[in-house]
Amino acid sequence: MKIVIIGSGNVAYHLSKAFDAEKIEISQVFGRNEKALEAISSELGIPFSTSELQDADFYLICVNDDSVREVSKLITKKNCLVAHTSGSLPKEILEGNYRKASFYPLQTFSKTKRLDYGKIPFFVEAENQEDEILLKNFAEKISENVMVSNYEKRKYIHLTAVFSCNFVNHLFSRAKEISDAQEIPFHYFLPLIEETVEKIHNIEPKLAQTGPAVRNDTRILEIHEKLINDDEQLKIYKTINESIKKMYEL
Repeated sequence: MKIVIIGSGNVAYHLSKAFDAEKIEISQVFGRNEKALEAISSELGIPFSTSELQDADFYLICVNDDSVREVSKLITKKNCLVAHTSGSLPKEILEGNYRKASFYPLQTFSKTKRLDYGKIPFFVEAENQEDEILLKNFAEKISENVMVSNYEKRKYIHLTAVFSCNFVNHLFSRAKEISDAQEIPFHYFLPLIEETVEKIHNIEPKLAQTGPAVRNDTRILEIHEKLINDDEQLKIYKTINESIKKMYEL
């Protein structure tokens, strides 16, 4: 089976590496960013192009959500299999006379961060059972955690991912603003962050909650609020504390 990966960003880079590690041959990486494509090609020995899309049996579209529809129109081969990697788009976003699918890896990707691909969950969906089995087999060569999931379920998977990853990382950024302003090295907080994440491997998150809000310690909450000079930080602090109080009916 000839496979082409379309895209040159974080997802395209890591999926190219994951396929390559399992000896799944990629015929081409295709995209607009010649420098990024050249870097993938140089590291993994995969041919690349910014102008001529190779004929293939399976195209994997790894671009941002806003570009998926337009990029899908570049594929003119009939009856091939085409999948996007978005967590928030239906397979029907793909426009062409081919078999449509999704191949969603549930992970945050950065080119500079090495990943254990075997631990990344993959959610696959296709128009027919034969293609679902094909995609599931591909994913299982990379990962230990593979599930067939329709679009309705995948929307909730993506929503949960935003809460548990994107929102949490934003809070890290806000926390670092506070520590930086007080010239407290942020690395002192990393053991606390690591323990917080490690704990929920074994304890239900709701049961693992600690802090002044879950204790309804109004004295500390008021002290903290007086320390915060930034309006956005204060709004976040109050909003999350109110959410914690409501969860525990305080």
